Amino acid sequence: MNDFDFLHGSWDVANRRLTAPLDPASGEWAEFPGRTVVRSLFGGAGNIEELTFPTLGRSGATLRLFDREREQWSIYWSDSRTGRLDPPVVGGFAGDRGDFYGADEYEGRPIRVHFTWYRLGPDAARWEQEFSLDGGATWELNWVMDFTRTGPATAGL
Repeated sequence: MNDFDFLHGSWDVANRRLTAPLDPASGEWAEFPGRTVVRSLFGGAGNIEELTFPTLGRSGATLRLFDREREQWSIYWSDSRTGRLDPPVVGGFAGDRGDFYGADEYEGRPIRVHFTWYRLGPDAARWEQEFSLDGGATWELNWVMDFTRTGPATAGL
């Protein structure tokens, strides 16, 4: 239930993202900074993350909730560009790696989404996002975030 406690606090985030995901002709990556603050909810059974991308003029929020009955996490994302809560990815951790899967759409095409979280010690973490057009037979890595802690965890909301 406390799998995401490592993420509580404030972080600088180095982003690397494919400029045109799922376009076989593209291989161009964009790099940009981010800043995030993660606060605990429900005694560790949830958290909320506020993320800003200062050079892009955008922001987002992540809500993570632990389903006690299923013993799985659901991760929801919302972006300031859309104001919409995207469908969740669901999963959990095995050791210091967390895998989360879900169904979504990208540019009108149905896709599978895979998030991977890596706990890299008390002051570092990594998140990766992959898309699949073939139901998960093959995956395209399209976004990597490297987190460096800038401040301690704060009290829950």
